[in-house]
Order: sequence, then structure tokens, then C-alpha cells
Amino acid sequence: MDDMEKWPEIEKVAKEKRRELVLQGPGVDTRINSHGGLTSSIYSLTLLNYLEVSQCPSLTQIHEDIQRLTNLQSLILCRNKLSSFPSVIGKLKSLKVLDLSVNNLTVLPEGIEHLGELNTLNVSCNSLDVLPEGLSQCTKLSTINISKNNISAFPASFYSERLDLLSSLEASDNCIQELSEDVHKLAALKMLDLSNNKLREIPSGLSNCPKLKEINFKGNKLSDKRLEKMVNGCQTKSILEYLRGKGRQGEDGGDADGGRNADKKKRQQQRKKKNEKTADEAEEVEEVNKMVVRILHISDASTALTVKVTPEVKDVRPYLVCCVVRGMHLKPGNSLKRFLMAQTKLHDDLCGKRTTATIAVHDVQLLKAPLVYDVKPPTQLKIVPLGRKEMTAVELVRHLHLEAEELRRQKKRQNVTGLHKYLQLLQGKTLYPCLVDAEGHVISFPPITNSEKTKIKKTTKELFLEVTSAASLQTCKDVMDALIVKMAELNKFTAEHQEEAGSDGEGNGPTEPVTSSDTSSELIVEQVRTVDQDGNLKVVYPSKTDLSTDASNVTVVW
Repeated sequence: MDDMEKWPEIEKVAKEKRRELVLQGPGVDTRINSHGGLTSSIYSLTLLNYLEVSQCPSLTQIHEDIQRLTNLQSLILCRNKLSSFPSVIGKLKSLKVLDLSVNNLTVLPEGIEHLGELNTLNVSCNSLDVLPEGLSQCTKLSTINISKNNISAFPASFYSERLDLLSSLEASDNCIQELSEDVHKLAALKMLDLSNNKLREIPSGLSNCPKLKEINFKGNKLSDKRLEKMVNGCQTKSILEYLRGKGRQGEDGGDADGGRNADKKKRQQQRKKKNEKTADEAEEVEEVNKMVVRILHISDASTALTVKVTPEVKDVRPYLVCCVVRGMHLKPGNSLKRFLMAQTKLHDDLCGKRTTATIAVHDVQLLKAPLVYDVKPPTQLKIVPLGRKEMTAVELVRHLHLEAEELRRQKKRQNVTGLHKYLQLLQGKTLYPCLVDAEGHVISFPPITNSEKTKIKKTTKELFLEVTSAASLQTCKDVMDALIVKMAELNKFTAEHQEEAGSDGEGNGPTEPVTSSDTSSELIVEQVRTVDQDGNLKVVYPSKTDLSTDASNVTVVW
């Protein structure tokens, strides 16, 4: 592994003693291909606690020298072509997050059971046949994603009290044939996804998982056809009640051989009737009654958006978080209008009339990536403001001041409305913040306006959400959390009411009728990274610590 050339990213990390390194994309892949692998100098960065090498098809193996990176807490090696991983992984005792998704692995690396601090494991989209017995020794695991592999069964040791912190298990699109009754030993389990497997039964013991909030068994050919119908259209609570009823029936059946008195028979009949009633009622509960926010990790997205942040924003409006949302229904009735009103209310309340933070929403299909968060002098910042023609920021501010004065004269009052009331937020600024697309067009000018070029409409399918603030990064996250929860609530309302009448808000007459097959209340939130000019990660939203909402009617699926 002789280094023929220096890698600037590695040199910079070494020189500045940084603890994070991100290598991704075609440029890095070309270097990996010419070197026959990663440069050996990467393994000398012993201070690293975060290492990501992703989207590099030429990366097929990792050298054993990785054991030198003993301070690593997160190792992200997704969307490469790794066919194996050295067993020395067990020496990375500090590792908490391991992402080997979207590779060519057929087995998990030996030694993985020695990762005592591991809490997140993502090995989705590989060619795994089995899981190691020793996985249960990783007693701090809270999130496991093994979706899209060839796994046919969980090891017996998996159903163990040792995994008492496991809260999320994603195992969709495998060949799993059986789920043990001992699944109830996974006491912390909140989310279980076993969709598109080969299950014939769902054990009644699943109903004894005390914290279970979200399950997905769609795509399995269950022998209990009533239950199969329920998993395709009912809430988790109803399914668990049905399973609990089946479990009670099974217990009663065990007493039958010893004989039972008339009272016991009567109780059994009452339970059976109650259980049938529960099932019948549950069948009537449509999928739209869910309020689910499902998180799509960057490693699972083929065209993940990234926003580059320039150093100059630090002194103007430094904090930014973004994400992409799919599944938001804006077409039926007044749903778009309700969404815009909700955004305005958040601006007025949580955002402190935009003094604390500002929200901007764009149509993903109208974005020209990559995006850059930058600053410009007022005379050079050109934008097509919502509902206006293109102008510079200076011209826009002047127009808004004149409009505000005219409104005061007409209405004979001091208060102003609309964009005019935010003008004071620009006072004293020599540079204005802006989000710029790949063609150099300003698509957002916080805290004043978005661009007409990326305006959302009723036909918008994917939304790009942006929250900026001069206060703190956590402020941005809190506002984004609140926005997504509100979107989930609005989506649920739209899905339930399925409005068929009302203007489309753009003067195009009434909308077409919406059927139940057109609307689901589930939102898909795709992570977006913001990076500095050198590609080093600044923030990713949502992360595991985000969207930890207290809203009882919202389930977040990681």
C-alpha cells in the first residue's frame, strides 16, 4: 500500500488534528482505484472518532491496519463494493455506530461480537445469509437494520434478555420463515419491520413486548387470513390486541384435556366473541389512521442532497439544517393552503416572528443540485421573490419599504403585515445570507423570502425543507422537528377526509376526486447533510437524536 501521492483531506485532518474524516464520491473512488485500495496514511489518523468512506465502487476491501483507529466511535462504509471485512474489527472497542450498508458482504466480520459499545448496526442491502450467534454479546445495541439480504432466520441467542436495549429492528425483504415466541424477551423493542419475508405465523408473544409501537408484516403470506388482512390495513395496537386474544385462547385450549367447568367455557366464549369483535373493528381501521414518520438514511438514497456551507456565513446567519420530505399530500382540497398557514403560524410562534429562525420550503424537482449556503452583498444578491419579478436584495428591500409606507397611509396605522414586518431583521447587515443552486440562482433569501423558481404547488411530490437561524443549531433542529410533526398531522387529516371539492389554489378549478388508494398519511423524511467547503460533515438531519417527539400520535421509524 505504497502512497504515490498525498491525499489532501488526510493531510488536513492530520495537520489540524481533526477527529472526523469524510471521503466520498467519484474523485475519491478514482484515487482508490489507482491505489488498489485506501491509502495507508488513513490508518495513522489515530485521533479519528468519525470515519466515512462512501459511494466508492472501487473499494472492495479494508486493510487490517484499521485496528489502529482505536478511538473510532462511528465507522460509515456504505455504498461501496466491500465483499469482506477483517476480523480485527473487534479491536475497535469504542465503536458505537457501524454502517456497512449497500455493499457485497456475504457474512458479517468475525469479531463483531467484541464490540461492547456498539449501539447502531446497519448492514442492509448486502448478500448476508446468516447472522452470527455472538451478536447478542453486543449488549448495547439499540438499532439493527438487516433489510434487503438473504437471511432466513434469527439465531436462537438473538431472543435474549442480553439485548434488552434493542428498540428498532428492521429486517424487511429477507427470507425469514419464523419469529420465535421468545421475541417478548426483547423488552425495549419499539419498532419491528419484517415486511416482505416468508412468515406463515406471527407469534402471540409479540403482544407481550411492552414498548412496541410500530410493526410491519406486510408482504408475508400468513396462514391466518384475518390476521393477514389486518397487517395490511390496521394500526399496530389493533394487531397486538388480536395476537393477545389468540394467546389467551391458546392458554384456554391447554386446559381442555383436563376438563373445565361451565364457567370456564363461558369465559372462553366471551373472550372469543370479544376477540372477534376487536378483529372486526380493527379491519375497519384504515392505514390512513397512522401518523408515521419514516426516516430514509443517506446510505439508502441513490441521489442524496448535500448542502455546502461557506465560512462567510459564520458571522451572518451560521446555522442551517435541511431534509427532504416525500409523501406530503398537497393536492386534495385546501391541503396546500393549510400547510402554508401552518408554516406561517410556526414563523409567528416558535420562530418568534422569524427573529429566532426561518423556514423555507422548495419543490425538489425544481432544485438544481448541488446547493451552497453562502452570503452576498445586497447589490449582488439577485432573486425572483415569491410573486415578483427578478430584482436585487437592495431593490426588494426598497420596494418593501415603499409598500409598507403606502399600507400605513391607506390603513392609517403603524402595524405592517406580510414580508414588510421582517425588514428590521436586515438592519445593519452588510452581507445577506442565501441558498444558491448549481446554476448560481438564489433560491432562498432568509429571513425574507424564497424564490418563485422553486415554489411549491399542489402537484409538488417532494419537498426540500430548510431552517436557518442566527441563534443556535439546536434552534434549527427544534423548529424542523415541529414542522415535520405538523406535516404528519396535516397529512393524517388530509388522508382521513380525502376532500373531493375546493379550488386548487391556483385558479385552475376544482381538484379531481381523491380515492383511498391515493393517500397514505406516512411521511418519508430523507436525511440531508450540510458540509463545509472541504466536504467535512457539519450536521446531518435528522440524526438519531432528532425527532424524539413527545407527540403520542406520531411514530418515528428509523
